[in-house]
Amino acid sequence: MSVIPILILVSLAFASAFLAAFFWAVRSGQYEDTSTPSLRLLGDDGPRTVSDPEPKSSPLHHED
Repeated sequence: MSVIPILILVSLAFASAFLAAFFWAVRSGQYEDTSTPSLRLLGDDGPRTVSDPEPKSSPLHHED
């Protein structure tokens, strides 16, 4: 039974550490822009260089 108070104190220490890390992340602006990273996948990759081969056609995209 003497282990239970030790486990409670350890769990409270972990919980307070994670809560402090969460507040630090919110205050430092980690959650300011949540939509732009997902839209970057849809954007253009930029100009192709000579060393970049032409992309292979996808089996799902058939040109007629």
